[in-house]
This record gives sequence, structure tokens and C-alpha cells, in this order.
Amino acid sequence: MVLAIEDAQRVRTITLNRPDALNAFNEELYDATAEALLAAAADDSVAVVLLTGAGRAFSAGTDLVEMHARATDPAFVPGKHGFTGFLDALVDFPKPLVVAVNGLGLGIGTTILGFADLAFVSTRAKFKCPFTSLGVAPEAASSLLFPQLIGRQNAAWVLLSAEWISPEEALDMGLVWKVCEPDALLATARQHAEVLAARPISSLLAVKRTMTEPHRQAIREARDRENGCFAELMGGPANIEALTAFAEGREPDFTGLPAGW
Repeated sequence: MVLAIEDAQRVRTITLNRPDALNAFNEELYDATAEALLAAAADDSVAVVLLTGAGRAFSAGTDLVEMHARATDPAFVPGKHGFTGFLDALVDFPKPLVVAVNGLGLGIGTTILGFADLAFVSTRAKFKCPFTSLGVAPEAASSLLFPQLIGRQNAAWVLLSAEWISPEEALDMGLVWKVCEPDALLATARQHAEVLAARPISSLLAVKRTMTEPHRQAIREARDRENGCFAELMGGPANIEALTAFAEGREPDFTGLPAGW
């Protein structure tokens, strides 16, 4: 199973469970996580969702092997929800979402923090938005949410540089709320989730709705802009060079690309 799901004290813990692939999101994991969020939203016994990862990574982002197949194989079959459906489930999720980043967070493993109501991170974790190193565009409305969350210049560095961000830097920026020792991460996140879960669900729903509703249309518009840029760039010379270099175990070389790429 690509997800592990556990309920306790009105908190549903969803654990990304592809540890051998560093919990990279393939179509199966995007579909399963979207379904899990939709189910938790509809379940009156669930007040809060806690999202974390199994193994040494939170998520290594989109599965690059599958991304290469999507870009090059005309016979590639997408999932039921895919990335867009998963993002829709995040945008519309009506209950508190607590995220516990247990290890590496790459791509969607970082941009998902734009949707977290509370984010906790292990001292062993690190973050990266690798979009420019892959020759593609931002994702998950991060071009809108990150400037709001961490400020324009921090967001510019995170989204443009494709450099690693430490837990301490993430805390200073406001990308996460608390940094925890690895052994205390899940317990700390769960403790805070249970505080929220003890409150009336109707009130939790109202608070989150009033916080998120003014931004939902802007998030969808940002997602559509990003998706348009992503579709234009995916399969282009820069993206193919990046994915080929990844498959060959070397650094990509973008210097010889045609103008505009």
C-alpha cells in the first residue's frame, strides 16, 4: 500500500508509504492521497489530518522516472486524479491539515507546505524546489502562496535557485512553524493536532473556511498559470536535458540550449 492510514483521538494520520522511492509521488500515490483527503473531509469522525512520510524522506516530489515517461511516451496513461486532482483536494480540504516533515522534502514535498495549517519539521529534514534545475515552472500555486507565506524575496530564492533550504532557514522564513528532534517530531505534531481535534469540528470548519475562502480563486488561477507554463516547458529542450542528465547520473548542461529555453 502506498499510504498508511491510522485514526486516533479524531486525528487521521496519513503516511506516505513509498520509502524505497523516498515517497516520490507517482500517479498511484497522487490518486491515493487525493482519495484519502476527500474521505477525511467527508468523515464526521475526523477533525484533523496529520500528514507525514515513512522512512528517511517526507517526499522526493514527483517521480522523475514517471515524469520522463509522461514527457516522452505517447501511450502514458495518467491516473484518476493525478497531480491536479490532488491539488484540488488540498485546496478544498475543509479541516485543519498538520504536516510533519520527517526528512527530505523536494518539489511537492516542499510546496505542499503552502496548504499546511501547521507545519513541523525534523532537524534531519531539508527542502528544495528544483523547478529551474528541471527546466520547468513552479507548481501547487507556490508562485502565489510562498510570497504570501514567507515574503517575496525568500520565495524568489526558494523558487528560482533550486538550492537546498535547511530546517533552521525554513523556520526563519516562516515556511514551517516548529523544528523538532527526529524522535520527537511525530509526537509533537500529534500533540498539537489533538489539541485542535478536541475542539468542535463545526468551529474548526468555520475558522478554516474564513481563512482560506478569500484566496481559493486566486490559488486556482495561480495553479492554472503554473500548469500552462509547466505544460509548455515539459518535454522542451531544458526539461529533456535535465531528465536525461538525471537518468545518466550527471549534472545537466543548459548552456547550449536555443534562445528562449
